[in-house]
Amino acid sequence: MIEVYIMTPKGLYKQTKASIINIVTSEGQRGLLPRHMPIVCALEISQMSMEEESGRETYTISGGTLYLRDDVCRILTPSIENVKDIDVERAKSAKERAEKLIEDNDSNLDLKRAQLALARALNRLEASEKK
Repeated sequence: MIEVYIMTPKGLYKQTKASIINIVTSEGQRGLLPRHMPIVCALEISQMSMEEESGRETYTISGGTLYLRDDVCRILTPSIENVKDIDVERAKSAKERAEKLIEDNDSNLDLKRAQLALARALNRLEASEKK
């Protein structure tokens, strides 16, 4: 089993054990199993799933970094949410706000920030449709 620590700026989100971690890195999808070689990788705004002791759990993450060595995995992410906890109405509102900001093309707008907000909202909506 892999000992998994998921951390956000607010602190430890979750500590668990997993027999597999499925995650999307900047280089594509990865499936991490026990005894995997050491790895450090950048994570994409995406969905992550793990086969935990209690069963398969799926989460949305907002990018970040993953460190794996000696069956200890540390995931550092700005935000994470179990798909079971997604507030669909809130995600739809966030999507609409981001789309409006991008559409308005305001010169004071941080376009990259609005695009990232849209990507996070779309990720959450896609994940909630799969559950």
